[in-house]
Amino acid sequence: MIDTLIFDFGDVFINLDKEGAMQNALNLFKLDTFEEDMTNTNILYEIGKISTEEFIAFYSSKFPHLTKQQLIDAWNFILRDFPKYRLEFLQKLAKEQRYKLILLSNTNDMHIDFIKANVSFYEDFKNCFDQFYLSQEIHLRKPNRDIFDFVLDNNNLKPEQCFFVDDTKDNTDTAKSLGINVWNIDETKDDVINLFNQNHLRS
Repeated sequence: MIDTLIFDFGDVFINLDKEGAMQNALNLFKLDTFEEDMTNTNILYEIGKISTEEFIAFYSSKFPHLTKQQLIDAWNFILRDFPKYRLEFLQKLAKEQRYKLILLSNTNDMHIDFIKANVSFYEDFKNCFDQFYLSQEIHLRKPNRDIFDFVLDNNNLKPEQCFFVDDTKDNTDTAKSLGINVWNIDETKDDVINLFNQNHLRS
């Protein structure tokens, strides 16, 4: 029996524009593809191995013609709207107390700061969860197995009793390999509020 729901954040609750953000950054940097040192720096930032100041300093040294604000805006370009009906869906789940609710997100301080400033109900959202794990705070990231082991071990969970919702197939593939039930949500066609419909989790 499923007793724990584990949710991703981006493109599950808050909408993202991944392709638009990538193209916006490439246009700003006047590049065709992201260079390896940029990708590695992004990952280091996402797992809290470097600070926001170090992250911005890296890009400022690489692109000295850009201002700090231009770099911050480019980084946050990916973040779009957070439909309130998804919060209401989550609040209903939390109120029912049928499941332990866990957030597991690859994210970072700049994104969270932007969300706090632009999503009036962020604290209400956060308060719905029994555990709220951000990659930058726990120094682990999806799709690596160790982040799932961390969640299972720290909450004394059995994989077969967990259900994980994420828009990235690599993430759900890793979770599935550990015996966790998964829904690789397609944000272009479906919505987390349909969790209990059709072939997803049975209520």
